[in-house]
Amino acid sequence: MLRMTDFLDKDTIMKYQIDSYNWLIDEGLQQVIDERKILPVNIEGYTLNLKKIKVVPLYKETEGGLKDRLVSEYRIKNITYYARMILTVEETSKKKDKGGSEKEGSRDIDIVIGHIPIMLKSKICLLNELSDDKLIANGEDPEDPGGYFIVNGTERVLIGVEDIAPNKIIVTFDDSLGKKTAMAKVSSVRHGFRSRTTVEKPENYPSVSVSFPGAANVPFGFLSKALGLTNGEIMELFDEDTRAEIVPTLTEESSDEAFKKLCKKISFGHAEEYQELRTEQTIDNFLLPHIGNNKKDRKAKARFLAIMAKKAIRLLQGNRTEDDKDHYQNKRVRLAGDLLQELFRVSFSMLLKDIKYQLEKQYTRKRDVNVSNAVRSRTMDERIEFALATGNWTGGRSGISQVLDRTTFLSSISHRRRISLLLEKTRPHFEARDVHATQWGRVSANETPEGKNCGLVKNLTVGAIISKEKDDSEIKEKLEKICSQSEYGTDVYVNGVLIGSHPEPGKLVENLREERRNGKISYDVSIVYEERNNEVQIYSDVGRVLRPLIVAKNLDKKAYAMIEDVIKKKANFEDLVKKGVIEYLDAAEEEEAYITITKDELTKEHTHMEITPSILVSIAEGYIPFANYNSAPRVEMASAMAKQAVGVPTISFPSRLDSLMHVMVYPQRPMVRTDVSEIFHFDKMPAGQNFVVALLSYRGYNMEDAIVINQSSIERGLGRSTFYRTYTTEEVHYHGAQQDRFEIPKEDVEGHLSADVYKNLSSDGIILPETEFQGEDVLIGKTAPPRFLEEISMFGRIAERRREASVTANEMESGWVEGVVLTETDEGNTMVKIKTRSPKIPEIGDKLASRYGQKGVIGMVERYENMPFTNEGIVPDLIMNPHAVPSRTTVGHLIEMLGGTAGCLDGRFIDGTTFENEKEEGLRTILEKSGFKNNGKQILYDGRTGEKIEAEIFIGVIYYQRLHHMVSNKIHSRAKGPVQMLTRQPTEGRAKHGGLRFGEMERDCLIGHGASAVLKDRLLEESDKVKVPVCSKCGVIAIHEYEKNKFYCPVCGDSPVYEVEIPYAFKLLAAELLGLGIVIRFKLEDKI
Repeated sequence: MLRMTDFLDKDTIMKYQIDSYNWLIDEGLQQVIDERKILPVNIEGYTLNLKKIKVVPLYKETEGGLKDRLVSEYRIKNITYYARMILTVEETSKKKDKGGSEKEGSRDIDIVIGHIPIMLKSKICLLNELSDDKLIANGEDPEDPGGYFIVNGTERVLIGVEDIAPNKIIVTFDDSLGKKTAMAKVSSVRHGFRSRTTVEKPENYPSVSVSFPGAANVPFGFLSKALGLTNGEIMELFDEDTRAEIVPTLTEESSDEAFKKLCKKISFGHAEEYQELRTEQTIDNFLLPHIGNNKKDRKAKARFLAIMAKKAIRLLQGNRTEDDKDHYQNKRVRLAGDLLQELFRVSFSMLLKDIKYQLEKQYTRKRDVNVSNAVRSRTMDERIEFALATGNWTGGRSGISQVLDRTTFLSSISHRRRISLLLEKTRPHFEARDVHATQWGRVSANETPEGKNCGLVKNLTVGAIISKEKDDSEIKEKLEKICSQSEYGTDVYVNGVLIGSHPEPGKLVENLREERRNGKISYDVSIVYEERNNEVQIYSDVGRVLRPLIVAKNLDKKAYAMIEDVIKKKANFEDLVKKGVIEYLDAAEEEEAYITITKDELTKEHTHMEITPSILVSIAEGYIPFANYNSAPRVEMASAMAKQAVGVPTISFPSRLDSLMHVMVYPQRPMVRTDVSEIFHFDKMPAGQNFVVALLSYRGYNMEDAIVINQSSIERGLGRSTFYRTYTTEEVHYHGAQQDRFEIPKEDVEGHLSADVYKNLSSDGIILPETEFQGEDVLIGKTAPPRFLEEISMFGRIAERRREASVTANEMESGWVEGVVLTETDEGNTMVKIKTRSPKIPEIGDKLASRYGQKGVIGMVERYENMPFTNEGIVPDLIMNPHAVPSRTTVGHLIEMLGGTAGCLDGRFIDGTTFENEKEEGLRTILEKSGFKNNGKQILYDGRTGEKIEAEIFIGVIYYQRLHHMVSNKIHSRAKGPVQMLTRQPTEGRAKHGGLRFGEMERDCLIGHGASAVLKDRLLEESDKVKVPVCSKCGVIAIHEYEKNKFYCPVCGDSPVYEVEIPYAFKLLAAELLGLGIVIRFKLEDKI
């Protein structure tokens, strides 16, 4: 059968994000323009019609159609990679001619309304049509699938946002108000505007009420009357079981009388002539806006409310079950295109307000009214750029835009497949965090962070895709022809809108599915028959997570032949979808499917079959070989560690100027590989090396999670990496012809450093490439003008004394200058970037990990001659404690050691793909044929004595990763240093030269040991000791009168005052309590 490698490739993994952005460019922006159409302006005879918008990349605007600059230049120059948005408007105005008669004229004007960031590899991106060779020539990585933005030179990604499904009724119980209430809720969405409508039915209370923005607890029957239905029509919408609950809400008024009463409820306090208009606007725009916003849609809204009321009543009666809001059919994932459209809508609305203000201002001042002069594009640019640069989105949401994780190539791909549920991180939200059965095959159960984001931040599986935005008018027209408006039969909905009813729902659904399989309906349309609710739901909206499955009914000889053609690359995966052999299902439609995982279990009752179990995992999870042999927590930990490894983050790293980057010097392909590694070309940018590992307790230096590593292996390059850091500064121009200057600061410069730190600078004040530097050496010499004007000299001129503003290397770093880049910013300032490199050699305290969550810290670096060795003279690179395996049940770790050894002996890579890996028996056979024991154990000899180690030792080849948590980046100590201004205690953190926190538990330990002198030394002498004058009579802190150098008590006057040593933090507490009227009194005794 099919494998992952037969139908997935590196370009498909980001296709859903790029398609979403392309939709925004093609249709999404125009939709926002069409929502407005006309800009109303209070100028007589002047109208402004909004017509077409087009997005023009800047690189196409130069003569000859040549590009303006390379995409890599946007990173180097710290600017945003964007395109221009040009809106065509029709300006109509009346002007008087020479004869005095009015003449109306109109003209089309193209105005630049702002700029929108370009998603890399989208249809308007320069890189989209370049070959791999040209990408490399332009400083780009040909393996990078795109799907991110460059904002102010920083790569940023918009993660998918998990949101409640729009226009879908969800019925649940609620007892927050002290009584059990059945609630039917719908989050209605139209043109980006979201409105929630709720129908409530309390238990043992004859009431059904409706709440929506602008109105709360409106009786159902009363509201239905106001929407245009009669009592008879209302009763016909309910069956015998639910009708009795509605009768108490009915009224005898006519529809007009009910509407007038509703006006007084909704528009209470407004002028009478305004009440009706405001009520109409509220009903049309805020009550179920997805059904429509015109007067003719009000009866349809009343019918929809009746459906909601019916569901709530049935839930209370026990005739139906609660809806599960965590079920994936009730969720949608909002992608870059949708999120940017929402941001554009808000920004465009602000721009139109500003244009209107500017036009009316021109008219008031008797100037020529000209829309070109009224547009200030920065109004829109600032909002869009701020949202993308900070992640703070419309609606008060944050964390949507994130800096792309470039730690490894795997982490950068995984980051772009991430989705997030924007709930408060500090609250439990147990149900939202739990793994839901409907996430199977869509969202990884294992790739989620530990801690407060657990279960809220998730990753899509390899096979999952997300449905695109499409017009549903065609399918609505088709259904309107075959559905009736009778209340009898099964209701048919399209994206939450009731189309009609059908007497044979099963036949209707089957016919529609056949049309989808034959290509007459789009492959990502979902067709569902909810038999328990007697409804047919059809979804074609954006954001549904779909996964591919084989249609069991169509699995005949012809289908098998087509699958074979795909495996042999004679056909592609899309051909199988077009022929109906494979179809995409969302969580709602999968509820009706009966799916088998393997062909051997297939029966006549099954409707679908999994393509391959290996696509049920995420990218990071699929990177782990033999993952199906491990416990779930270890798979989760291994997924996280794979994204923290040091490797080759991108092929283009030599030409990049990232702020921080770690690159392994001698990366290797793993001997045991997976299909994910092959598809996404992780083997071209690996993040680890093949280690010879022995499981052995060694002299106590590898207890717990410590490991012993071979010194000679390190000297040969094992685990060696290079750390790159980029330092940036620019010559800023200020008002008054002042500017920064790159130079070697002279001795008279304010804040001049010692001459020794400037020794590496060339005559222009910039360090040269390949120059060695030490911590705190100056890399870029720079002086700045004074902050304030100096005194006027005796000749009447201002004597300028410049300030030291040089860029120095980090205190704990040393290395060499990799490169120097001088460029110019868009503001015309000269910018300098210095890229430095520092070698990082494994040392005691550094962290390494296998691909199974078996992380360990180097506890000893042992010389080669002292390490144990085999009969063949093989010396392990690393010795791991065998006790780490049984309790953690990482059986995959042991199998990879067998597989790695077998691969070396057999001269090939071993397949460790999850669920489809090579069997353990086959690996053992390879070992036996090569003269080794099939259990992987060998006799080892002690390197110090030459004696044979009594027990056989398990030894083999396994892929190990060096994590970026390194001692050289974290080592820190201090004797004296800065203190906090408020508490006078030492600052915290290595960057601030802070101390190490001596906390409550440490205090308790010293108390337990009776080490009172040490306790006093830590918490008083070496912390925040201060001498405080205290009155001997009343115990209040006295006052020091500096002029007379005298202490006196503010309460007692001239009573004897003595100095007492206390922590300053305690003195601060006493002062704060005094502000609350609470006084702390000291009781003084003679010092012993």
